[in-house]
Amino acid sequence: MTLSLEPILAFPRVDQLTNRHTDRVALKSRTVDLWSSSLDADASVLEYCRACLSEEERARAARFVRPDDQLRFTLARGGLRVVLARYLGLEPAALRFQPGPTGKPALLDHQGGPPVLRFNLSHSHGRMLVAVAKGQDIGIDLEQVRGNLEPLKLAERFYTQTEYETIKCRPAAGHACQFYRLWVAKEAVLKAQGAGIAALQYCEILVSDSSSRASVRLSGDSALQPGWTVQWLSCGQDWQGAVSAFGHDWSVRVLDA
Repeated sequence: MTLSLEPILAFPRVDQLTNRHTDRVALKSRTVDLWSSSLDADASVLEYCRACLSEEERARAARFVRPDDQLRFTLARGGLRVVLARYLGLEPAALRFQPGPTGKPALLDHQGGPPVLRFNLSHSHGRMLVAVAKGQDIGIDLEQVRGNLEPLKLAERFYTQTEYETIKCRPAAGHACQFYRLWVAKEAVLKAQGAGIAALQYCEILVSDSSSRASVRLSGDSALQPGWTVQWLSCGQDWQGAVSAFGHDWSVRVLDA
């Protein structure tokens, strides 16, 4: 499988985002911007991120039982606000969000309407990815590859027959990696469209060993929108990531702090 064409994400500490949050970033048409961070920070950065959150977000953080989960949620949501604020020229705490028709959060402009900026966030096991685009819905997913699952059994239950065979034909040591590779691709498509996990089996990823991109095939009774493409991301050993957008004529731009 050709991995060299996959955009490479470095995952610097989230405080590198907060240290330079005043630098303005311009959106480009048909380009998906990618930001990556590890959710590690000292106490001052944690407090800064907490101060950026809304009352509702702080309440959500407090509902997590484990302190580590509270910390990571706070850093992820604070980091997201810092990233989005750099496109809008606003303070991170000034941003306002509203759930869309499917529950997917949308950013509101200063008049309470949807701005041209669209985004999606994924965070998992101490890392986060943010995708930002101009006037187009996008989805992103990040997962740590874990060996404590039975990939073939899960794929037989939740994936299409072709996807199951794609995993099965690989050496056993690579089953988990391929399972997660397909999982993040599917999740990126579902998140872009605001669809729930129930639509997982209706979304088939058409894998090509010669490309880091994949087309998406939908089953006949799916309510999902056709015509989406997935771009896999290089997120380091034992990690899988993917971003999805409509059509084939879009590119990816990796940004650092």
